[in-house]
Amino acid sequence: MTERPDILVLYSDQHASRIAGFAGDPVVRTPNLDALAAGGLSFTNTYCPSPICLPSRMSFLTGREPGTQQCWTNRDILPSGVPTFAHSLGAAGYRPWLAGRMHSIGPDQGRGYVHREVGDHSPNWLGGAAHDLGPLAKANDPWRDSLTASGPGRSAYETYDGAVTEAAVRMLREAGEQRRAGDAAPLALTVGWILPHAPYVCSPELYDYYADRVPEPRLDPPQDEHPHYRWWRENRDIADAGAEEIHRARVAYYGLVETLDAQVGQVLTALDEAGLADNTLVVYLSDHGEHIGERGLWWKSTLYDDAAKVPLLVKGPGVDAGATSDAVVSLTDLTATLLDVADAPALPGADGRSFRGLLGDTGAPWINRAYAEYVNDGVPPWAGGREVIQRMIRDGRYKYIYHHGLPGQLFDLGNDPDETRDLADDPGHAAIAAQLRARVLEDWSPEIISDILARRRDELGLLEAWGRATRPDDLIRWKMSTGDSWLTRDA
Repeated sequence: MTERPDILVLYSDQHASRIAGFAGDPVVRTPNLDALAAGGLSFTNTYCPSPICLPSRMSFLTGREPGTQQCWTNRDILPSGVPTFAHSLGAAGYRPWLAGRMHSIGPDQGRGYVHREVGDHSPNWLGGAAHDLGPLAKANDPWRDSLTASGPGRSAYETYDGAVTEAAVRMLREAGEQRRAGDAAPLALTVGWILPHAPYVCSPELYDYYADRVPEPRLDPPQDEHPHYRWWRENRDIADAGAEEIHRARVAYYGLVETLDAQVGQVLTALDEAGLADNTLVVYLSDHGEHIGERGLWWKSTLYDDAAKVPLLVKGPGVDAGATSDAVVSLTDLTATLLDVADAPALPGADGRSFRGLLGDTGAPWINRAYAEYVNDGVPPWAGGREVIQRMIRDGRYKYIYHHGLPGQLFDLGNDPDETRDLADDPGHAAIAAQLRARVLEDWSPEIISDILARRRDELGLLEAWGRATRPDDLIRWKMSTGDSWLTRDA
């Protein structure tokens, strides 16, 4: 056994924090995640740095908020000179390994990981050859197609995740063999899956199981809907989504969560068989959440809790078993915590705070505060040409969402956990709204961000033109087969 724990990070994509047995959902079957929660600590108020993939994942790596690292959109390229979680662990003597998804764009496909198997499914370069989901094309992105092309079948994302799991199992076996041969260097393995990210397509067997069990959305679109969400719903052509396609997509999403859980189980079994389980800190998280039809919204890309909150489970030496924490934390805080536990150097310029003291019920003080940002430069074909700059703060029971150029929103999550009553214009909450708005803006300038986005549109546009014209080889990429994507019904 090593003195410091090995670290296993299990990293999914677009997992709604409510859709898990350990989170209280009575329908979905997640026995492996439930067992992880039963043996460790479950956090109920964890926020992602951004409710879209790339900036959230880069923020977890750097421990910096999107605004600090200036990486906001799914087209942004994090500079390779920014040190990451993996760099710090490597400097501390760990072996930082990665199996699967990272969603890094540009020439740096390691980001401090010294051994990587199974690259991303998407191109390494802006303008590179896009992946092809065949009959599910566009069903993975925020298009109406994701609802119409939903149901029983299979997407290549499931095939990808199977390859990731196989690689992770091999890497754990290799690490176990090295440990038995006398190599005491601790392991830090990150396993990156895509599920339960859309397309909303799951195996026919799971679809049949959930078809009569999954409930309809609890929350209808509000009558006095905020203008941004009203625009988003209309722009994405989901305002008139029908009951059949809504139910079909939700059923498939539940099936995808169960499919992901099975992958988690295989990796945890391999950890145990490698003889590493007793001294490993196991962490489960997702990069952002998913609306799955609540409020008539889908996918992510909002700062409502459905998209901004993520599941977080921690199990291992010194962690309370079967406990739940309501502390408000961010994934940048998780980065700082893991480095603290590993006795690794703190990341320079990081925003995250270590919550190591929360893992063992030490009574350590903690400020319940977290931030998240959503920024869209208006360039992607689904963005409608509209620049969006938003930031939220969760401070204790209250949450404030700043919308640049539009009214802000204030929610009292202590009394209104579903965020159905906007208190921003309530005279009785004017003071707390003004206080939280000031905190959002004190170290963050939407005007500066807009200026940066304007410059980058030209810079990234040129890089995309280069990628389309030259088709550079990917450094490491999983090759997707269109034959791995199919529906058993006509879309």
